Amino acid sequence: MGLARLMSTLGATLGGTLRGHRQRSEGGAVALASDRRIWREPDGPMETLFEFGPGGPALVPVPPFSFEQEHFAGSQPCVAVRDARDRRWRVKWGHEVQPETFAVRFAAACGYFAEVTHLVRAGKIEGAPALSSARHCVDANGRFADARFELEDRHVHMLLNEDSWAWNDNPFVGTPQLTGLKLVVMLLSNWDTKDRRDVGRGSNTAIFEVPTQQRRYEAQYLICDWGGAMGKWGTNVLSRGRWDPQGFTEQSQAFIEGVDAPTSGGISTEVVRFGYRGQRTEDVASGIPVAHVRWFARQTMSIAAPVLRTGLVASGATDEEADSFAASLMMRLHQLRAL
Repeated sequence: MGLARLMSTLGATLGGTLRGHRQRSEGGAVALASDRRIWREPDGPMETLFEFGPGGPALVPVPPFSFEQEHFAGSQPCVAVRDARDRRWRVKWGHEVQPETFAVRFAAACGYFAEVTHLVRAGKIEGAPALSSARHCVDANGRFADARFELEDRHVHMLLNEDSWAWNDNPFVGTPQLTGLKLVVMLLSNWDTKDRRDVGRGSNTAIFEVPTQQRRYEAQYLICDWGGAMGKWGTNVLSRGRWDPQGFTEQSQAFIEGVDAPTSGGISTEVVRFGYRGQRTEDVASGIPVAHVRWFARQTMSIAAPVLRTGLVASGATDEEADSFAASLMMRLHQLRAL
C-alpha cells in the first residue's frame, strides 16, 4: 500500500484523525501539533450548537467592549475589541456577516471545526477614536449595530495562507471526512473555496493548532472564511451571490444532478454529480463516491428544520428568510439522505 493511500485509510479509521511526529505545516511553517484532525463527533445538543455555534454559550461576547485597533487588510470594515472577560474579538460589518455567522454553526453541527462567531445586534465600543473604513459602522458615541464578533484565541497557533492547506493536497484526501467538508461547502452554496494555491488572493482554508489537556497540540483543518455562502453558487460575479434566499431556493432542486458509474482499471465506482459551481469546482464537487455521501448523511440525521431555523435567526435572518433557507437546506439534505 502506498504512503498516500495508507494515510487516507488511517484518517478514515480514526474518524478524521492522524497521529504522528511533530512536523511542518502544509506550507512549510514549523508546526506544534503531532495530531491532525478534520472532523469529530458534534459536541452538545443540536439546538445549542445552532443557537450559539462553536464554543457554546460560554463564549458569547460580554459587554462592555473596549476598542483596541482598526484592521485594514480585509474588504469589509473591521476593528478589534476586548470584552468584559478580557477576550479579544475581531468585529466586522458588511454583507458577509450573516452567511459567516450561520455557516460556522452549520459546519460545527456536522462535526467540522469553525471559529467562534456571533452576531451582536447592537452595542457600544468604549474608547473608539475617529475611524477610517469603519467610520460608517460606529457612531461618534461608539454605538454600532449588526456586527459579527469572531474570537481571537491567544492560545491557538493559526497557520494561514501559504501555511494553510489545499483541497487536493492535505492528509485527509480520499477520506469520507474530507468529502463531508466538501458537502458542507456545497450545501451552503459557498462558492469562495480558495485554498493554499490562491495565496495571492487569500486562502480561505486554515490549520489551527489547539492545545489539548495532555499538553499537546492538535492541528485542526478548517475553512476560515464562509463569506460566500447562502446565496447562489457560481464561477463569476454575475452568476453567484450570498445571503439570497430566492437564489438559494432556485438552485436547491438541482443540488444533486445524478449518479454516474465511471470505470477505472476495470472497476466501476458510483459517484455523485452535483450542480455546484465555485472557485475550485473540480476539487470540491467532482468524483465524490456515493459511499462517502451516505457516511455524511448519517452524521446529519439530527439536523432538522427547527434547529436550522434557530441558527438562522441567531445569524440575523428574518422570520421569512429563516423559513425559506431552512426549507431549502432540508431539501438538499433529503437529496443526500435518499442516496
